[in-house]
Amino acid sequence: MTDNRVMVREDGLESVMVHRGDGLAIGMLKAAGASQIILSMEKNPVVAARAAKLGIPCISGLNDKAAVLKKYAAEHHYSLADAVFVGNDINDSGVMALVGHAIAPADAHASIRAVAHHITRAEGGYGVIRELIDGYFQL
Repeated sequence: MTDNRVMVREDGLESVMVHRGDGLAIGMLKAAGASQIILSMEKNPVVAARAAKLGIPCISGLNDKAAVLKKYAAEHHYSLADAVFVGNDINDSGVMALVGHAIAPADAHASIRAVAHHITRAEGGYGVIRELIDGYFQL
C-alpha cells in the first residue's frame, strides 16, 4: 500500500505515504464482507497505525509471511485458494505461491511480477487496491 519509500526524520521517526483511494477501497472490501489482514516484515509502528485506522488486523515484524498466513488461514477457516495477496518484493514470494490470486503492482520486483496472476497498471502506493476493486474485482 506504499511506494516502498520511507521518510526518516532527524529523530529517527519514520513515515510513509499512502493513497487515500486505497483506503476507500479497503472500506469497500469491508462493506462487502471481505476479510483482510496486513502482513509486514516491518516492525515500525506506522504499519500498525495505518492498519488500525483502516480497521483491519495487522501482523508485523514477520520473517516468514507464508507460514504466518497458513496458520492464520487455518485458524480462521479461510481457503488460501480463494485468498488474494498483493506483494511487491522478494519477501512476498512464499505467499504469492500459496494464494489463488497473487497480485503485483506494476513496479514490483521482477521475480514477483513473474509469479503474479495479475499485475496492476498502478505502482505501489498509487492506488493499487483501488484499481483492483474498480477493475479486477468490480465491487
